[in-house]
Amino acid sequence: MTTLSTIPQRLTALRQAMQQHHIDACLIPSSDPHLSEYLPAHWQARQWLSGFKGSMGTLIVTLDQAGLWADSRYWEQAEQELLGSGITLMKIQTAASTQHLDWLAQQLGNGQTLSVDGDVLSLAAAQALQTTLHAKGVQLRTDIDLVGQIWQARPALPHAAIYPHSAPFASTRRADKLLAVRQAMQQTAASHHFISTLDDIAWLFNLRGADVSYNPVFISHALISPKQATLFVDTSKLDATLQAELAADGIELADYHLAKTALSQLTASHSILIDPRRITLGLRQAIAAETTVISAINPSTLLKSRKTAAEAAQVRATMEQDGAALCEFFAWFENAVNRETITELTIDEQITAARARRPGFVSPSFATIAGFNANGALPHYHATAEAHSHISGDGLLLIDSGGQYLGGTTDITRVVAVGTPSAEQKRDFTLVLKGTINLSMAHFPRGTLSPMLDALARAPMWQHNIDFGHGTGHGVGYFLNVHEGPQTISRSLPDPSMAMQQGMITSVEPGIYRPGQWGVRIENLVLNVDAEQNGFGDFLRFETLTLCPIDTRCIEHGLLSRQEVDWLNHYHQEVRTRLLPLVDGPARDWLLHNTQAI
Repeated sequence: MTTLSTIPQRLTALRQAMQQHHIDACLIPSSDPHLSEYLPAHWQARQWLSGFKGSMGTLIVTLDQAGLWADSRYWEQAEQELLGSGITLMKIQTAASTQHLDWLAQQLGNGQTLSVDGDVLSLAAAQALQTTLHAKGVQLRTDIDLVGQIWQARPALPHAAIYPHSAPFASTRRADKLLAVRQAMQQTAASHHFISTLDDIAWLFNLRGADVSYNPVFISHALISPKQATLFVDTSKLDATLQAELAADGIELADYHLAKTALSQLTASHSILIDPRRITLGLRQAIAAETTVISAINPSTLLKSRKTAAEAAQVRATMEQDGAALCEFFAWFENAVNRETITELTIDEQITAARARRPGFVSPSFATIAGFNANGALPHYHATAEAHSHISGDGLLLIDSGGQYLGGTTDITRVVAVGTPSAEQKRDFTLVLKGTINLSMAHFPRGTLSPMLDALARAPMWQHNIDFGHGTGHGVGYFLNVHEGPQTISRSLPDPSMAMQQGMITSVEPGIYRPGQWGVRIENLVLNVDAEQNGFGDFLRFETLTLCPIDTRCIEHGLLSRQEVDWLNHYHQEVRTRLLPLVDGPARDWLLHNTQAI
C-alpha cells in the first residue's frame, strides 16, 4: 500500500474503502470505546485522518466532500490545520451542536448508507443519528471501522503499569465500594452491571494507571454480579502482588477484548444495569436481545462524586501543597517578568516544575492554559512551539492549570497583572471576581439541581450586559479526572442526578472574554459542606478549597461591596495562615505581600 503521508492521500484511501463497501458517507467522532475526554493515540482516528489536533470535533467524509464540525474554541486552530487538506471547517457555536446531523440529512437520500464505527459511538449519539437518518431512508452501518482498515502504523493500545491507590489516600476499601454498588444494583433489580467509563472503574477498584493523558486511569471494562466482579484489562499491566490482592477481594481478571463476549453470554434470566450516557453502541449491541436491560446512571458515578470526610481532608492537604507550589511559581514570575524573556510556554514549564517539587505530585491534571492579552480571550487556548506570545509590557496574563496528586486533583485559574492593567481590564477583572464571590457565598437546600446555581455567578456581569459562553463549574475527581459528573453548574438542562449533595467538589469559574483584547477567568474549587438544618430543610454551602491569592492590583475597589471585600480579606487570611508554614524565601515574601487586606 502507498504510504499515506498526507491528509489528501488518507481521504482518497478512505473513499476507496467506502466504495468497496458501498458506503456513501463516513462519520468519524472524537471518541473511544470508553467515551473518554482525552483519547489514547490508538483511537485518535479523527486527528489522523484530518490533521486537526483539537480535542473535540466531528469529521464527515462523503465521496466528494469532507467537513469538520468544531466549536468556537477551535476555529482559529482548525482553519490553520485544515489548510490544503480538502476538508471544510464547519463552524458551530457549542460542542453540543447537532448541525452535522442537519447537514447529513441534506446530503444523503433514500437508499444511501452512512458508516460509523459503533465501538466508539456513544449510545446517545447513535440514537440521534438513527432518528435523523430513518426519516430520510438512509441506512446506518456501525459494524465496520473504515478508518482502521486504512490506518497504517496505527499506534498500539497503551501499556502503562496499573498500580494501587492505597491508604491513607484511598480511605475506603474496594470491597466496601463493590458492596455499595451491589446495593444500588439490588434497588434496580439488576443481576449484573457493566461499566466502561475509566474513572468509574479506577475509583471502584482503588487502582490507577497512566493510559490516558492527564487522567490517572487505565483501559478496561468491568462486569459486576452479586458474587463476582470481572475486570477486563491487559493483565500484563498488573504485577503478581496486585493480581493476588484483587483475587482476595473476589475480583477476576480477564482479557480486555473479552468484554463483548461476556456481555453476549448473558441470558434471559439475567438483567443488566447500564448507563446509556456512558456506554457505546457497540457494547450495547453485544447484549443479547433476551437479556433485560435497565438504564440508569452508573452507581459509581454518584458514589465517587461524594467525597468522604477522609478524602476531603486529603484534598485540603493537597490544596495546601498546590498553593505553596503556586507561591513559588508566582514569586519567580514577579521577579522575572519584564526583566527576562518569558513566553506562554515558559509558564507551563515553570508551574509544572514547581508542582513537581511537592510531595504526592504525579502529573498535570490537564494541559496548562497560559494566555497573554488577546490569547487569554480564547477560553481553551494552548500555546505551541509554532504559535505563542512573549509576556512583556502591560496587560493581563490568564493561567489555568492543575495537578494530579495522590491526595486529590487540583484545577485553578488566576489572572495577574503584567505591568499596569488598564481601567477597562480592572473593571472586567472585578466583575468576574464579584461573580466568583457571589457563587462561593451561596447557601442552598440539599438536593438543589446544580444548573440552578449558575445564574449566581453571572448576575454581577449581567448587570453590566456582559456574559460568557462556557459553563460556570464542573465536578472534579479525587486523584481522577479533572472533569467528572454528574453535577455541573451550567446552563444545561437539569437532570435528577445533578442534585447537589454533601462531599461534591465543583469548580467556580466565571469569565469575561473580549476577542482580540484580553480574557479574565477566576477559578476556585469548592466543596459542598453542611450549612444548617432547620425548619426549612437541610442546607449546604460551599467551602473554598483552592488556596492562592487573587491579584488585588487588578481590582477596581469601587465596584466591590463591603460584603465582597470582607469575603476576599477572609479568604486571603485563610490562604496566608495555611500556606505560610510551607514556603520560605521569595515565596514567603510574595505570599505575605499578596494576602494583605484591602
